[in-house]
Amino acid sequence: MRIEALRLGILGAALALGGCVTDGGGEQALGEATNRTLRAQIVDPSPVYEYADPTTSGELAAAAVQRYRTDKVKKPERVRTSDLSQGGGGSGGSGGGNGGGGN
Repeated sequence: MRIEALRLGILGAALALGGCVTDGGGEQALGEATNRTLRAQIVDPSPVYEYADPTTSGELAAAAVQRYRTDKVKKPERVRTSDLSQGGGGSGGSGGGNGGGGN
């Protein structure tokens, strides 16, 4: 009986350790799931854009800071998010689930 229990214990340990084996093995397999997930999220590691990045200028940035400090900031244009007029919006749903109707 004792030998049978020992065999079952060894078999259980072998099965448990068998789940730890990866296809690559060694240190290269550690974090493989994370690496695959990261690679799946990358669309294009070196994209090519139709237009160049806007150029930056230290002089323009310094002038903007100076305007900010002297409270002479350029006012932005008014931007509208829609051309819809404000009107009363109504609910299109009916009022009930009880079937209503008085008898």
